[in-house]
Amino acid sequence: MKISGSFLSSKNIPKDLEKLNDTDIDYIHVDVMDGKFTENRTMPFSEMRHISDYTSKRLDVHLMVKEPSKYIPMYAELNCEYITFHIESSEDIKKNIDLIKGYSIKCGLAISPDTKISSLIPYLPDIDLILVMSVVPGRGEQEFIEKTSDRIKEIRELIEEYKLNIVINVDGGINDKTKEKCNFADILTSGSYIIKSNNFQEKISSLR
Repeated sequence: MKISGSFLSSKNIPKDLEKLNDTDIDYIHVDVMDGKFTENRTMPFSEMRHISDYTSKRLDVHLMVKEPSKYIPMYAELNCEYITFHIESSEDIKKNIDLIKGYSIKCGLAISPDTKISSLIPYLPDIDLILVMSVVPGRGEQEFIEKTSDRIKEIRELIEEYKLNIVINVDGGINDKTKEKCNFADILTSGSYIIKSNNFQEKISSLR
């Protein structure tokens, strides 16, 4: 199991990024919110672009925005492994997939808890990752939605049915208890469980 660490709930982002950099975490999960797709807004790119000043870890960028095409070129400048945007966004999905791929960055599609899994099917051949939201997008420290377990399994079966090489990332309310409900996932994204602890490495290890 790979682990991606979100700093959304951090009170001191530079310090926590440095602490994450000293662990064996696989990715830094970068939540980007525009205040339109979500209620909340994250800091602007002019500040986000300094993330790599504090960590050499690869970035797993999660665009919770209405218009991903405005953000993709900016974040493509950073040390990204994945750029993921929501299937519920208001723009042409295929065009934004192609835009991300044009930067030779792996592309992910995120799906919110109430969105039908079947909506992913047309895009499966073109993506590298599916981000399964186990909370409502846009707020930290929410509890894991129980039905997510069944959704992860259904998505895994869909990937296998189409014989595709797509990884599943699960984001929201992830801790050492809820990880047991994510058996069919490849990556777990965890925020406050790690960031609000006194020992980042211990928490990361407990998720593997």
